[in-house]
Amino acid sequence: MSVSISRPRNKKIRQKGMTLVEMVISIVLISIAMTAMLSAFSTSMSRSADPLWKNKSLKLAQAYLDEILSKKYDNDTPLGGVPATTSISCGSLGPESGEIRAEFDDVDDYNSLSDNPPKLVTNNDMTGYAGYTVQVTVICAGDDVSVSNDNAKLITVTVTSPNNTTMPFSAYRGNF
Repeated sequence: MSVSISRPRNKKIRQKGMTLVEMVISIVLISIAMTAMLSAFSTSMSRSADPLWKNKSLKLAQAYLDEILSKKYDNDTPLGGVPATTSISCGSLGPESGEIRAEFDDVDDYNSLSDNPPKLVTNNDMTGYAGYTVQVTVICAGDDVSVSNDNAKLITVTVTSPNNTTMPFSAYRGNF
């Protein structure tokens, strides 16, 4: 015995799938979404080195500030800083005539120092810092911290990274 299934003649068989129009619309929508996503991704990738440059700039500035702050306040400051010197001239900040960095003995000798690439005290280039620039300024700024103007110096180390981001780092050095 055989059973046959008959379909009603008035119902059409519908095919499952996508039409050509639906396919084109899907491709257009996916391409728009991919363009936006790749654009955002490329922007984030271009900034992926920024934290590295900022971290290296911080370490570089810290190395310079440590070196500078380890020096005497002024040429006339005795070893150990006591008693504090009273013959400070804020008009003549900078190294003495003919003095090189290895001979710097007080904070204001570093005024107007500019290193590109950054250098060690021995005048050798620091490894790993190609493309960085370091500039140092020293000014009398005691009024900023409520002491006599001659009794505090503001040391600013400005580091410029290879992507031309400039970051200033500052510290005060007191006359003691």
